[in-house]
Amino acid sequence: MAKRDVNPFVKQVLELGPTVAFFILYMRIRDENFAFGGVDYSGFIVATLASVPILLVAMGVLWYLTGELSRMQIFTAFMVIFFGGLTAWFNDERFFKMKTSIVYGCLATILGIGLLRGKSPLAWVMGEMLAMSEEGWMILTRRLAVFFVVLAAANEFVWRTMSEETWVKIETFGFPAALFVFIWLQIVSLQKYMPEEETTE
Repeated sequence: MAKRDVNPFVKQVLELGPTVAFFILYMRIRDENFAFGGVDYSGFIVATLASVPILLVAMGVLWYLTGELSRMQIFTAFMVIFFGGLTAWFNDERFFKMKTSIVYGCLATILGIGLLRGKSPLAWVMGEMLAMSEEGWMILTRRLAVFFVVLAAANEFVWRTMSEETWVKIETFGFPAALFVFIWLQIVSLQKYMPEEETTE
């Protein structure tokens, strides 16, 4: 299917909608228990399972509208489905909470392997969206690899030491906001590595 442009607002809704839906559903049923097949499940696990089909539908619509899915979207969907399944199978919320640490850890590892090979995986993934010299990509890759490690460690600290509700709020809003601000600050600080016309824009 050929790549097609889509309204940026619609794309954002489809990309962020499943996470927001999980948060809203969790906040409504967090104190309830549900019995399925003679097994009791917490509101957290039910909200986790409900978010999986919502994510798949959103990805299907996004693929239909744009004609493509990024590797990051596919990877994230796989992790949500896999760890959501483990959470339900073992009836253990820890699997889904550890998912975030593993995702950030995998991203840090991928970037780290690229750095050891003297290449920037970010340039391959984001090169069409952002024009920057090879040196700039290497700097951004090093910084982002370290930041992913920090996020993974932060997630482990939060879910192991704080309440479930606090983790859900930080997972839904805190980590994405921190990542957005970090990347924005890096792009601003790396302006000298971008072509003049890119900087002007």
